[in-house]
Amino acid sequence: MTIYDYAVKNTLGEEISLADYRGKVLVIVNTATGCGFTPQYEDLEKLYEDYHDKGLEIIDIPCNQFAGQTPGTDEEIHEFCTLHYNTQFPQMTKSEVNGENALPLYGYLKEQKGFAGFGSGVKALAMSTMLRGIDKNYKTNPDIKWNFTKFVVDRDGNVVARFEPTHDMKELRACVDRLI
Repeated sequence: MTIYDYAVKNTLGEEISLADYRGKVLVIVNTATGCGFTPQYEDLEKLYEDYHDKGLEIIDIPCNQFAGQTPGTDEEIHEFCTLHYNTQFPQMTKSEVNGENALPLYGYLKEQKGFAGFGSGVKALAMSTMLRGIDKNYKTNPDIKWNFTKFVVDRDGNVVARFEPTHDMKELRACVDRLI
């Protein structure tokens, strides 16, 4: 299977095939509206504005699996994002990214790019400390660890990178820049 064999549902409940994005660079991100990382929406929107015309698509998948930080309906989430961050990229229906109800797409993404650490710095240390209290084996499984984990897919459908929420958004931008 390839990335193009998967689909996600938009906020209207319509299936969107990832094959529709063939030939594009994709950033697939699980998001939250009430998270310390929520301001990353600003960087994602800027990335979208700068590269959309050159072939970038951002697929925003709200998820409420991490400390209940996305409690609203799809409509409320969309309203929050457009009001506070003027987001223009496609937002999908709120979905799970881990566990038995996870989107099949996320099983594929995690299989392609497992967890490789939070990097360094204060945020990375804080995430590691917090997760150790939740799952002492978090380092050894590919699960999504928190909101705003980003996967980058190249124009040929290859999952080329995974960025944890603690990674500097400049790293994501540099990766996208190389692929565009």
